[in-house]
Amino acid sequence: MNMANTPPNIYVAGHRGMVGSAIARQLLAAGHAPESIITRTHAELDLTNQAAVRAFFQSERPDEVYLAAAKVGGIHANNTYPAEFIYQNLMMQANVIDAAFQGGVKKLLFLGSSCIYPRQAPQPMAENALLTGPLEPTNEPYAIAKIAGIKLCESYNRQYGASHGVDYRSVMPTNLYGTGDNYHPENSHVIPALIRRFHEAKANHAPKVTIWGTGTPCREFLYVDDMAAASVHVMNLPKATYDKHTSPMQSHINVGYGSDITIAELVQTVGQVVGYQGTIDFDPTKPDGAPRKLMDSSRLKSLGWQAKVSLQDGLTLAYQDFLKNEA
Repeated sequence: MNMANTPPNIYVAGHRGMVGSAIARQLLAAGHAPESIITRTHAELDLTNQAAVRAFFQSERPDEVYLAAAKVGGIHANNTYPAEFIYQNLMMQANVIDAAFQGGVKKLLFLGSSCIYPRQAPQPMAENALLTGPLEPTNEPYAIAKIAGIKLCESYNRQYGASHGVDYRSVMPTNLYGTGDNYHPENSHVIPALIRRFHEAKANHAPKVTIWGTGTPCREFLYVDDMAAASVHVMNLPKATYDKHTSPMQSHINVGYGSDITIAELVQTVGQVVGYQGTIDFDPTKPDGAPRKLMDSSRLKSLGWQAKVSLQDGLTLAYQDFLKNEA
């Protein structure tokens, strides 16, 4: 049993991903000893294997768990492999959360996604929009898995909170970017894709870059180290404080930057950060997607946290990371 004055052993599931690696960095920066942070690569521990996950928890006995492991991908991957996305994410979550409970873990933080909200959710999207309408069809299987993760945490709290001291919490990030992002030409998200495009245009002295759509839709972006800081903040909130701002069956917390920008503004800023000197055009014949996607992060703000890294600073750090990976 972990004594109050003994530093906790913390298992970061998904420590090689963008968010998991940022959480590990955050914990080290906060003074946790490297040996107190438990990690396993996918090759070392397959989280979809129930017996392996149970054996891991029984042998390692972590005190806290950050569940940042997930099978993730863009629209194309979600549409092509829907069975893999729902099955693997459901299995990982169910195995880790139940094995954590069986292993006596009192504190767990589950990381979800803003895609849990209905396609037509009012903007900005508040926590109470969950389960109020149909999801975006392209990533519905992934979203359903993430909703199930929230409900797993809530159900274990409801059944075992009083008897076993279980306190499992959930955070839902907006669009993330930054160190450790995926810059793959085909299946990366909008910011890493733009960084690559402008970098290559600059290197090739291309006179013009054409962006799909009108540039008018608004999106919200959060630097990944801010997400990690928010995760640690939420994990460490006193239970009475967390309970006061949530309810047993709506306990998740949105994590956003707090404001959004147009795609046109984003594109101009990425171009400036990369140092591209050419012309930027928009192709209005191409699809725009939803006009706006913004999280309501007022619940998190009332719990004493808000983002610190500006988009300009975050993009500068992201471009440095891209250059390091390209080298």
